[in-house]
Amino acid sequence: DDEDEDEGSSGPGYMDYVMHVITVPWKVLFAFVPPTDYCGGWLCFFCALAAIGFVTMIINDMASLLGCTMCISDEITAITFVALGTSLPDTFASMTAAKSEPHADSSVGNVTGSNSVNVFLGLGLPWMIAAFAWRSRGHDGRWHEKYQMDPELSWLGPIDSRGQAFIVKAGSLAFSVTVFSITAVLCLLLLALRRRFAGGELGGPWRSKWLSFWVLTLLWFVYIALSCWQSLTSGGGGCAT
Repeated sequence: DDEDEDEGSSGPGYMDYVMHVITVPWKVLFAFVPPTDYCGGWLCFFCALAAIGFVTMIINDMASLLGCTMCISDEITAITFVALGTSLPDTFASMTAAKSEPHADSSVGNVTGSNSVNVFLGLGLPWMIAAFAWRSRGHDGRWHEKYQMDPELSWLGPIDSRGQAFIVKAGSLAFSVTVFSITAVLCLLLLALRRRFAGGELGGPWRSKWLSFWVLTLLWFVYIALSCWQSLTSGGGGCAT
């Protein structure tokens, strides 16, 4: 039986070699993550989390440089290159869960859980740290020069007597969030329709699978197109003038 299994197994293909060469630096980096035998697995968890954060930082910087060289604004770069680069691990994790689990709960839950961490923790924690840092910082001339006389910041107090605070203006965020919310509702509606007519959120007949794929891909392109249009019409640009 073992000989039959050896004869039936095929060796690595060309893409396996290519992917191995591409991923060697990352495999070496994550080889320094200790095994789960230490500290009940918590040491492995935090070291892996730090390594993922380091890789995400590199992806963000490289994407910003790419957008700058291509004269693309930071807003467009964030929702395209950065979003794709940082979401690929979640994509592969969801694909693995969809193939290995008998139900769609794990794959769909991975997507919703990842987005909740990005929104609530990924935004909330840095925002809190920055708010405390700016509040406790001494007099900053650049801050007062930029925000002290800004009429849009009346909530900070009267002009010339405002205290320093962490400020990030929204820009076109409201429009992008609105478009994202609409497309997200349509995605949930599609999943509900699949459960009713296709028997489940994932899989099913090939027609329903491909139809769902193209609908979800179209929703992503609609979100990207409308967000880019809003950024370009509002004067966003990546090139220095």
